[in-house]
Amino acid sequence: MFPLQLFNIFFTASTVQEPDSKDDLSMYTRGDLLEVPRTLFTHFGIYLGDNRVAHLIPDILPVISQNKAAVGKMVTNLRLILGVVAKAASVRVDSVADFAYGSEILVNHMDAVCSQPALEGEEVARRAEKLLGSITYSLLWYNCEHYVMYCRYGVAISYQTYQFCTAVRKTVCSRTSAYLTALLGVGDILYLGFATSLTSVTILLVSFILWMAS
Repeated sequence: MFPLQLFNIFFTASTVQEPDSKDDLSMYTRGDLLEVPRTLFTHFGIYLGDNRVAHLIPDILPVISQNKAAVGKMVTNLRLILGVVAKAASVRVDSVADFAYGSEILVNHMDAVCSQPALEGEEVARRAEKLLGSITYSLLWYNCEHYVMYCRYGVAISYQTYQFCTAVRKTVCSRTSAYLTALLGVGDILYLGFATSLTSVTILLVSFILWMAS
């Protein structure tokens, strides 16, 4: 519970703002925090100027290929998802268009959410550039949001992780969840005996969840 309580020190409640259309690059300033919806989550990056965005993104391709030209191309959702599973990622620089991946970009929305004041733009960009290169990825403990939050606010924390952990806690601790677990247990005993195969699947599933959360 302590990490969730600590989180509240850095974040304040706010309403979600509608994303602005930012096709004109002159609307971006070096050190801006950019975010876009991508697949099942929001992706984050830091604008460096000259149509360049630094962002931490999972990518499986560098693990299986030494082709720098192929690796340097826009990271597709498939490459990204497989990178999450393999925990392989890097902080790389892409164009605004490749970073956005067809979605609208929200600029500095986290300024209204984080209680920590944003650092000066040049310092934000300097931090972002200093961290370029390969890293070990963690879905919960070090993702693209942790990266940009450190760069812009000096606090490596993730609002998405907080929301996810809160939702999981509510689900696991709910009465409905307890009743369903009890019913499954009774059904397991009555119809499947000790359900060796089901138990094996459960163990594998739990192991996978722990692997992804580490």
